[in-house]
Amino acid sequence: MINFERQHFQKISFKEEQIGQFIKSALHDLKIAEASDIPDVVFRFSYDALIKLGIALIAKEGHKVRSAPGHHVKILEKLSQILKEEDILVLGNKMRQERNINLYDGGFFVGDKDSREYFDFVESIFKKAGVK
Repeated sequence: MINFERQHFQKISFKEEQIGQFIKSALHDLKIAEASDIPDVVFRFSYDALIKLGIALIAKEGHKVRSAPGHHVKILEKLSQILKEEDILVLGNKMRQERNINLYDGGFFVGDKDSREYFDFVESIFKKAGVK
């Protein structure tokens, strides 16, 4: 059983329709990443899709992440636990750190090869979750 810490997660019963909307939004971002030939777009939308998938699967477990500093780390932790896939925490956290450097420090630009590798990784997580 996965422990959803009260300081980071709120227990909520979501309707299937709400969870479906979360998944639809995640798939939308994944499609944008797949269709783009701009590495930064591929990277950013792949990362957003991964986070949104985490939100959806956490909602399926009856919880909602609290919006607070570090909440993306918590989403990645729980997604990793739900799917029993340690790479989510490792690569997802690497993506998060690179996104933060770009967003807050203006110092990271992903190349085409790396952006495609990140996309392939995120797409594999969607498949593992049975959402593609």
